[in-house]
Formats: sequence, C-alpha cells, structure tokens
Amino acid sequence: MTNRTLVVTGGHGILGRAVVEAALAQGLNVALIDHAAGKAPDGALEIGGVDLTDAGATGAAIAKVVERFGGIDALLNIAGGFVWQTTDDAHPAWDRMFALNLTTALNASRAALPHLKASAEGRIVNVGANGALKAAAGMGAYGASKSAVHRLTEALAEELKSTSVTVNAVLPSILDTPQNRADMPDANPANWVQPSDLAEVMLFLASPASRAMTGALVPVTGRV
Repeated sequence: MTNRTLVVTGGHGILGRAVVEAALAQGLNVALIDHAAGKAPDGALEIGGVDLTDAGATGAAIAKVVERFGGIDALLNIAGGFVWQTTDDAHPAWDRMFALNLTTALNASRAALPHLKASAEGRIVNVGANGALKAAAGMGAYGASKSAVHRLTEALAEELKSTSVTVNAVLPSILDTPQNRADMPDANPANWVQPSDLAEVMLFLASPASRAMTGALVPVTGRV
C-alpha cells in the first residue's frame, strides 16, 4: 500500500488519531483534516480549522491534499459527533447530529470523488454505528444520523460500481475511550472495541485488498 494517499477527516479525535498512526506505520501518505487545530503525528499533512459542514471549505481542504500529494486514493470519513438525548429535550440536537455525522461525510465524499475515480483503487470508508440498527432510548438523533450514513454508503456504492471506487462503512459498538469509561464506570471496557483494532479494519477497507467489497456495512462490535 505504499505511495497511496489517505485522507482522514476528524483526524484529531481518538479514532482518527489511531487511524492516522496506523496508516503512517504502513508507509502511506496521510492527510489529516479536522475542525480543530493540533499537532499531527510526524509525517502527516495536517489541515486544521476546517468546517466540514461547509462544502466550500471542504473542497478547499481536499484541494490542498491534492496539491501536496498529487492525488487521493482513499477517504476515511471519521469526523462526527454524539449526543444522548430523549426526543422531548428542550434543545433538540437532530439538526446538529445530521450536520456532524452525515453532512461532513457527504461534503468530503463529493469533494474527493473526482480524485478517487482517478485512482486505480479508490476507496471511501465511512463510520456508521451498530447502535443505529435499532435505536435505544435517547439514541434517536444520533441513530437517525448514522442510519443516514449507512444509506449514503449503500447508495454511493451502487452509483460507483462502474468505477474503481468502492464505498463501505464500519459499524462499531462502544469504543474504549476515556470519555466512555467516565460515562459508564460500571461497564467492563475489556469488552469494548479498541480504537487501534477498528483502525485496522478501516485500513483494510481502504486498501486494494478490499476490492471485492462495496456497499458493505461491517459490524465491529467487540464482545458487547
């Protein structure tokens, strides 16, 4: 997979950082795009301060990646957000969840598509959610937005079957993160998904070896 260029949105988050570090370890060219600014791991191109809910800003960021590396081979849409909220909450988060989880993936995919189609093995890997398959209480807004990511994955995969580009999504359950440990102190995090393990699955889907898969929604659920 050397000389392939990956774009990772949400690259400063815990999962994003795990993917960036694993990709660099594989010798890939890596560009990290995030709303936040920060220090990227050595060897990665960092493009911070990008509002991925804005199509123009997203397109400009993708253009910077192409200017640096000459093309894009894979897009990993990790940028997103989560909220637990019942439907009668006084401040509904539905619009915000759709903006953070669906619009960011849509804008990045649209901006990257011309370059992915030019790759011999173009890839889009989205992050859905196992919890969106059947939403529990308080998961309506988040689950609906991630379900929309699932439908985007399936539709785009069908639309691109005549090209080199495949589109798949991972559906993780609970990730082992400091925030989740704090929110669920009585749970056993040994049963959760390690970000590094999910990163490996995503990098397989971003690789030429996954060429026979498209439109797949891949559960990555640990032992929950």
